Amino acid sequence: MIKIINTLNQNEDVQKEIDSLLNRSQLEFGEVNRLVEEIIKDIRDNKDKAVLEYTKKFDGIELKSMIVTEEEIEEAFSSCDPELIEALREARDNIWDYHSKQLNNSWIQNDKKGVMLGQIYNPVEKVGIYVPGGTAPYPSTVLMNAVPAKVAGVKEIIMVTPPSKDGKINKHILAAAKIAGVDKIFKVGGAQAIAALAFGTESIPKVYKIVGPGNIYVAIAKRIVYGYVDIDMIAGPSEILVIADETANPEYVAADMLSQAEHDTLASSILVTTCENLANKVKVELEKQTEKLSRKDIIEKSLKDFGAIIIAKDLDEAVNLSNEIAPEHLEVMVQNPFEMISQIKNAGAIFLGEYSPEPLGDYFAGPNHTLPTSSTAKFYSPLGVDDFVKKSSLIYYDRKALETNKNKIIKIAESEGLTAHANSIKVRFK
Repeated sequence: MIKIINTLNQNEDVQKEIDSLLNRSQLEFGEVNRLVEEIIKDIRDNKDKAVLEYTKKFDGIELKSMIVTEEEIEEAFSSCDPELIEALREARDNIWDYHSKQLNNSWIQNDKKGVMLGQIYNPVEKVGIYVPGGTAPYPSTVLMNAVPAKVAGVKEIIMVTPPSKDGKINKHILAAAKIAGVDKIFKVGGAQAIAALAFGTESIPKVYKIVGPGNIYVAIAKRIVYGYVDIDMIAGPSEILVIADETANPEYVAADMLSQAEHDTLASSILVTTCENLANKVKVELEKQTEKLSRKDIIEKSLKDFGAIIIAKDLDEAVNLSNEIAPEHLEVMVQNPFEMISQIKNAGAIFLGEYSPEPLGDYFAGPNHTLPTSSTAKFYSPLGVDDFVKKSSLIYYDRKALETNKNKIIKIAESEGLTAHANSIKVRFK
């Protein structure tokens, strides 16, 4: 079901195997690109009419209205298990507390005479959140995207999510939206939802930024509309990499790998270990535990195509491999996990020790679960408050301060051949 790669075996091309694990990008599908471009153009031209037609075509439901009413939200909320509501509220509080520490303050400095410089932080005014439907509902995605926006001070949060065949939205998603403080919810998914948020329709407001994960059509639509609006990132399939030594519990390691493999067939679950005995035990555990899981078919294909157990010669090599792969989720199950933190350079979220499993971060601890995938942790960060604020520079010089520096500014402007720039300074000192 899952391959074992031994870096000590000279006959194996380890780099080739690692490259094959990473070669699962969703973003190079020519036919899908063309289709998404057509959908976006149609939405721009025909607005609500086109959105409703695509909802009928792709979701199999003919809607009279896309907006979710307050009555629908209250009905969904009241029908949820009270224990789930309590758990979602506590998760929201944890997410709020964590992200509130990311807030930055505007600042002004005037340490030079006649000069004031500064930076002003303002929240993005309108944000769109995409919440997938697909094979499973994700109330946690609602919290992870909406709460940091609320912390940042976003005035209006618009959520889109695809309806089911009966024209309704999953009650857990609606409950999470109410708890998170989402302002408006629309029954629309796919590329058409992204286009509607980017350009606006008669019903759906145009936003300034779109966040949230989705399938290939959503990912490509976000990439196409970037520039008309901002986006968070292009989210690929889910990933986990576990670094483990001989002290790790193979049952725990296998369970955590499976927690990501069940997302979809393109998900990647990798173990890098210094212990061949552990590698063999984890392989047995993966097969044993998979038999008891509801998404067995998805898991088996995911592990077969994009899973691996890599045996490294030591922990230094294990960390180097992890940094090259740059996983979305990195679990460190070694005797002294804190000693390894300084070596880890590329990872979306880092889970330390055997009692910090990946689902803890997905649902409850507080750090965001919207994370960079497909090796983009080399240059992207988790979703956070900074994604929902923008900065403006403040510049003030009095006459004396400008006069002191005018010749230098004129010299630079003239070196670029921009005489009007130079003249803008000169006219003030005639």
